[in-house]
Amino acid sequence: MRSSRTSVGRTARTASCVGLAAALWAAALAAQPTGQERAEAAGRGLVGSPAPALVVRTIEGKSIDLGALYGKQAVYLKFWATWCGPCRAQMPHFEHAYETAGDGIAVIGVDTGFNDSLADVRAAIGELGLEMPTVIDDGRLAAAFNLRVTPQHVVIGRDGRIAYVGHLADEKLDAALRAAQSTAGRADSGAGAGAPGVIVRYGLGDRLPDFVAPTLDGSRVRLRDASDGRPTVLVFMSPWCETYYATPRPSLSLPGRPALATSCREVREQVTSLAHRRAGVRWLGVASGLWSTPEELREYETQHAQGIPLTMDESGEWFRAFDVTRVPTILIADASGKIVRRVEGFDEGLESEIARVRSR
Repeated sequence: MRSSRTSVGRTARTASCVGLAAALWAAALAAQPTGQERAEAAGRGLVGSPAPALVVRTIEGKSIDLGALYGKQAVYLKFWATWCGPCRAQMPHFEHAYETAGDGIAVIGVDTGFNDSLADVRAAIGELGLEMPTVIDDGRLAAAFNLRVTPQHVVIGRDGRIAYVGHLADEKLDAALRAAQSTAGRADSGAGAGAPGVIVRYGLGDRLPDFVAPTLDGSRVRLRDASDGRPTVLVFMSPWCETYYATPRPSLSLPGRPALATSCREVREQVTSLAHRRAGVRWLGVASGLWSTPEELREYETQHAQGIPLTMDESGEWFRAFDVTRVPTILIADASGKIVRRVEGFDEGLESEIARVRSR
């Protein structure tokens, strides 16, 4: 009986600890900023400024010159993703905005290109019955409009200036759409200026750029610091990949992506193990700023104790520079800083590949 009571007590304590951990995690999630708060924060430095003159191409191959629209039409851009629940929920509003737009406003859908393929986008468009022009972003629109959440609505007035940035399909958005069409019909001086240039990308065979990353522990990692002769392993990831993609949302006709969630978990566990066992390697985890903040990355670090330095790529600069559109993605550079291997998803041969690069 004594042994039984001890066993029961241990079980109860374990359950209590698990429940406490779950409660603490739920409280942390509740304290995170809402999608609207994230979008409004992203728009604070944008609203009132000239919109960039970018030329984009739809999935049907049609070019759209945004700069040529300024002064003639207002522009409504909606950033979305096929895996995004709020995006799906808002699609009837988006389609209605397109159907009722008239000649006063150009309505354009922008898939973020994050963990989405052309096939994914085409399938979602067919399922949702969308008819507006759709672009898969190559990173330039995200950079120009400070993408932080999905959906993220950007409304540009007929004067070519950014009028509104938000997340919800609500009266604020509707009012912004109405007001944008009634602004002056001539582009203000400066509208269309400052368009982002060509994104410089680094791939296999290239040397790491001279980027500096502030990490969560307060230190700084400089990619071109090859003074210690160690190879560098960059792990591109998202703090929410394991949880969000694992959960199906049947009411939105949105299945989970369990294979992707599993891949994120397997790579995290693999990197944690290798970082603890493999000396002589410089590691850096690079977290996407989409739906993530430094505080949320700290919560992720506390929960998983991955054991490698982590940096938050809030602006998406690193993801764009290394042309990373899927997580998890791993890049390996040798001791000279030359990128020699790219791995997307889990690869059992990662350890042997790192060992081979170290032995050069």
